[in-house]
Amino acid sequence: MGDGARRAVAVLGSTGSVGVQALDLIGRFPERFEIVALAAGKNAELLARQIETHRPRLAVIEEEARRALLEPAARRARCEIVTGKEGLLAAASYPAADLVVAAVVGAAGLPPTYEALKAGKTVALANKESLVMAGALLMQTISKTGALLLPVDSEHSAVHQCLRGSRSEDVRRIVLTASGGPFRTTPIEELARVTPEQALRHPVWDMGRKISIDSATLMNKGLEVIEARWLFGLEADRLDVVLHPQSIVHSMVEMVDGSVLCQMGVPDMRAPLQYALGYPERFAGPVAAPDLAAQERLEFFTVDRRRFPSLDLAYGALREGGTAPAVLNAANEIAVSAFLSWRLDFPGIPRVVESVLRRHRPVPVTSLESVLEADAWSRGAAEEILSRGGAS
Repeated sequence: MGDGARRAVAVLGSTGSVGVQALDLIGRFPERFEIVALAAGKNAELLARQIETHRPRLAVIEEEARRALLEPAARRARCEIVTGKEGLLAAASYPAADLVVAAVVGAAGLPPTYEALKAGKTVALANKESLVMAGALLMQTISKTGALLLPVDSEHSAVHQCLRGSRSEDVRRIVLTASGGPFRTTPIEELARVTPEQALRHPVWDMGRKISIDSATLMNKGLEVIEARWLFGLEADRLDVVLHPQSIVHSMVEMVDGSVLCQMGVPDMRAPLQYALGYPERFAGPVAAPDLAAQERLEFFTVDRRRFPSLDLAYGALREGGTAPAVLNAANEIAVSAFLSWRLDFPGIPRVVESVLRRHRPVPVTSLESVLEADAWSRGAAEEILSRGGAS
């Protein structure tokens, strides 16, 4: 990008939390970036406004019935509209795009991420489920096509920044930080009575509903451990988690000589987004550095595994390998949804996930279809457990 050329960007999940922040950031730097494709789920009204503002060449909405809501804006922007899953895959592999922001939430984000990597794109990955479900498959694809995968999770972005210029043999372990969510100090016996509203009230980050609940159970960190295994090529016993309530240190890398490198920043998703969008360049943006003198303290605590059983479930699935992480992820999506709709209590989330994992016999991940099959099986098993009251 040093030659003055603008980077052409496709944003998948453009109406979600990360997608909106990505577009806010891109809109501030018209000399650096142009939007060539946008893909959204159901929010046609917001997508229409995004088409007006960013004037992409391609826009995708999930349902054909919502196409009409986009047509006036699309006509003015001379933008093609495509619908459904095929549209999402078309946006992911759109020939004009250099970089794809993969921000579709949940398992639905895997096929377009896979498609973008198959097309050899640079992918700014905000969808952790893709690597959780199909890490081996995605890394094989990257080695074949020469695609580049850049993490947008603040923790993995931090590790990526710490590891620049290091060899894997220099690294003893990676330490991911977790805020601990809203229930870090809540008495364990009270967790069965917490409400979805309380669980959604994250003390530091402003995130979507699903990821906010995952942060409260620490499943979010478990998924990130699995993601780190693929991004950085380290096995489970070299991946650790510590609680850091202030969320200023985004992660750490311990080197073999006893040095610990860390990346610090204010909790603002636009910072890791900007790092991925501009990579390998850095440039001044809207996020200021943290005022360290104003920080009363930076604290670190070990994780209480009794309070956060989801973390051990994730480590277990990572060690089992094959389809186990995909099953963990799908069961968790169903359990979180059940909690948000008052069908399950908060401790029931890991209970349902554990029950599904106990029933599963992992098989190797050989194709996208094998992953999606395991995902579908897991959802069915979780729903069955829920219909019996969510008991293990």
